[in-house]
Amino acid sequence: MKIFSPLIAAVFIMLFQQKMYAQKVETAKVPGNYTIENCVNEFDLAQAKKTNSGYQYWFADKKFTEENTLKMSIVEPGKSTHAPHRHPEEEFFYILEGKASFYLNGKTVEVGPNTSLYCPPNSDHGISNAGDKDLKYLVIKKDLR
Repeated sequence: MKIFSPLIAAVFIMLFQQKMYAQKVETAKVPGNYTIENCVNEFDLAQAKKTNSGYQYWFADKKFTEENTLKMSIVEPGKSTHAPHRHPEEEFFYILEGKASFYLNGKTVEVGPNTSLYCPPNSDHGISNAGDKDLKYLVIKKDLR
């Protein structure tokens, strides 16, 4: 009987973990006040937030979503929203218009429209406008509440 003890213990632990996971799924936050009207967000310049480098428009911020945010940033030529930085969340940029200078962990590359840029967790990263027209890009980030 002692030969099977580790196997029985492993099965018991697996069953316990499955039960705990099932309870977590049952108690997960269920979307509350989401409607077709507030789930569709069309860009409105009047609702954009002015910044030192241009403006930002939040399609979905952390007050609205379950865990992800979506923001559009417009950056004037020669400017950036902030200096290179790091945070525990991963982040995506998607270039819509203009020319971006993307900094990641000591290296820089210039890219244009229809390019995605990935920032792994805890990496030094930054984005700035490397062109002579406004840079427009989306920022997609998971909110670690």
